[in-house]
Amino acid sequence: MIWVLALAGPGILTAVLVQFSPTDKRNYVFLYLGVVAIVGVLRGFWPALLAAAVSFALLDYFFTVPYYTFTMSRPEDALNLLVFVVVAALVGILASRRRQALLQAEALTKQLRDVNSELIRLNKEQAEAAQAALRLARSEQQINALRETDQLRRELLANVSHELRTPLGTILAESTDPIEERSAAEMGQALQTIAAEARRLNALVADMLDMTIIEGGALELDLAPLDIADAIEAAAERLHRVSPGRQVSWDSDAARAEVLGDWARLGQVLDNLLSNADRFAPPSTAINVQVTHEQVGLVTIRVSDRGPGIPVELRERIFERFFRGQGDGNTGGTGLGLAIVKGLVEAHAGTVAVEEGPQPGATLRFTLPEVTQVG
Repeated sequence: MIWVLALAGPGILTAVLVQFSPTDKRNYVFLYLGVVAIVGVLRGFWPALLAAAVSFALLDYFFTVPYYTFTMSRPEDALNLLVFVVVAALVGILASRRRQALLQAEALTKQLRDVNSELIRLNKEQAEAAQAALRLARSEQQINALRETDQLRRELLANVSHELRTPLGTILAESTDPIEERSAAEMGQALQTIAAEARRLNALVADMLDMTIIEGGALELDLAPLDIADAIEAAAERLHRVSPGRQVSWDSDAARAEVLGDWARLGQVLDNLLSNADRFAPPSTAINVQVTHEQVGLVTIRVSDRGPGIPVELRERIFERFFRGQGDGNTGGTGLGLAIVKGLVEAHAGTVAVEEGPQPGATLRFTLPEVTQVG
């Protein structure tokens, strides 16, 4: 097929040109050169060279004087045909190179297309793998979250049942004993015991509700500028009602600092810290409250006691729900006080931690945002 095209192209052109009789047929050379170029582009160098040879023969036979012979009467005709052969060869070479460039470009295009298809396939597989990995990671996170939730639920139920068992058992025991077998003094003592355990249950339920609100992200604060000294004074008075012999030491002048907080929730923080210190401090010692300005925009409050202190390994755990340290089994707390303190302080954009104090005992520090005075 390649060689047929090289032979048929010049032949068809000659069949068309013999129908005309122009005076100067030498311009037909350019038409044959076009045929040679076309053959070279389509089929390569050797078919183009064959087309040039056939074109040379046809030009000599049909369009060079004397016509219809393979002889030349004029020297310039021989020179023209020689020039034609050379030019035709060059055209064939250039056309062949053009064809090779086209073939290489097509091959490169196909290769690029194949590579692009492979990249698309790989990207698709990689995307599918990434999505599968993401789904797996999300599933693992959900499973872990469910496990943690289930663990927290189990711990909560265990702790709640443990915390409720003692006061409820005491109330049932005191309220179900036969009345006729008790004296008036014994009845009064039983009523006091029932009331104390009822108050303990009420405190436990209130603390559990607070923890539920804090952990559920439903805590709403009524923030307003307030004097931290007023809040400390009010908390000290509330502590004196339940523990009249406990002294709270603090410098009212140094504590004058305006913070942005919720009065009720800040009072709850101070009440829990003072109550916690009151349970552990020896009866004859005072609880110290100190207010300082150590960081720009923050007020630091420390509550210190002279109790046994908090071991280093427990200083993070004491803020967990229902955590009890050594010797805290029968002190009357719900085990939620410091966890509530942590939640409330963090809701005020503050921090709370245990730190080493200048004297033996426990020191709990928390910060609150300070209201800056403009002008």
